[in-house]
Amino acid sequence: MRDITELVDVPHPSWPVLIDAFAGSFTAHTVLPPDPERCRATLHQLQVTARSPLGAITLNSGGILVHDGWLRIYGGSGGGPAGLPGMAEVNGFPATVEPGWQPSEGLIIAHDVLGGVFVLNGMEPERHGRPGPPGGVVYFSPASLSWEDLEMGHSQWLTWLLDGGSAEHYSELLWPSWRAEVAGLGPRDGITVYPFLWSQEAQEDLAATTRKPAPLSQILDLHAGFCEQLGLAPPGELGVAGV
Repeated sequence: MRDITELVDVPHPSWPVLIDAFAGSFTAHTVLPPDPERCRATLHQLQVTARSPLGAITLNSGGILVHDGWLRIYGGSGGGPAGLPGMAEVNGFPATVEPGWQPSEGLIIAHDVLGGVFVLNGMEPERHGRPGPPGGVVYFSPASLSWEDLEMGHSQWLTWLLDGGSAEHYSELLWPSWRAEVAGLGPRDGITVYPFLWSQEAQEDLAATTRKPAPLSQILDLHAGFCEQLGLAPPGELGVAGV
């Protein structure tokens, strides 16, 4: 297991490059301040270096809110019990650094307010019912209750977000007042939709649905329950978002 200094003190770290990319992006975003000690502990367990964008975000941020908080990219520390959870909490990292431990189904890197989940595949995605190659980014869609292969790695995914790719990705899941409704959410909350997003009624007229704030953890549990009730493949680990 590599020491934390081997992961942090590297030539050509990615964070300055990412800062420039964020500054030049038209995609609305907010980088949350880090808790340095917690970020270093998370990076130590993750065992990636600060040369990678994943390592840089883990080491240098408490998370990144995209599109006014519609999408939450997890950082190394989060904002504490009342704030955005950090990567360690979401993925159930051990309380202290444990050599060799890793989330076997893949690393959850982001959630959206509808309970969509972005995951960086683990080493055996097929074994866990995930499409795509090891290290590829996949998305659990609340509209289909299934995993989708985004056919890109983590660095490509970040570029895709900053270049506006998420606008097209979510084009059929937005309604006229979404910004105002997202603005009223807490950092651990999401939005429930009824009739449910996977229903024909919601997909024909999303603006006519009833929407309410709810704990994101509750929404994720609902997705897993719907998969079981509808006879769909179990989604596996969707993350721990707290209450």
